[in-house]
Amino acid sequence: MTETPLTKPEIDAPEGPAPADLQIVDLVVGEGAEAVASSTVDVHYLGVDHDSGEEFDSSWSRGESVNFPLRALIPGWQVGIPGMKVGGRRKLIVPPAQAYGTAGGHPLSGKSLIFVIDLLGVS
Repeated sequence: MTETPLTKPEIDAPEGPAPADLQIVDLVVGEGAEAVASSTVDVHYLGVDHDSGEEFDSSWSRGESVNFPLRALIPGWQVGIPGMKVGGRRKLIVPPAQAYGTAGGHPLSGKSLIFVIDLLGVS
């Protein structure tokens, strides 16, 4: 996995079963403003399916970062981003219950997901 913010990360296919709980790993610790639960964040991110290693979404692939109010995101991001500082890169391994649910109407329901997130700004 690359650990340099501002370049698209690469995620190696994980081995073994997905963790049952949200995993938060700082790959690069930022030195800027800190995200809090009420923040709107400007991020670059890459998302892959834990089991297959297949990329399902990436702001990098679209060529631009995205702004989200944290409260509008999946629970794994609502818990996993606060405390992160601008300039940082964090990996989140998100179980289905904190992603798109354990079953139902979303194509990613029932899947554990891995995200690598670069925090570019906070407001």
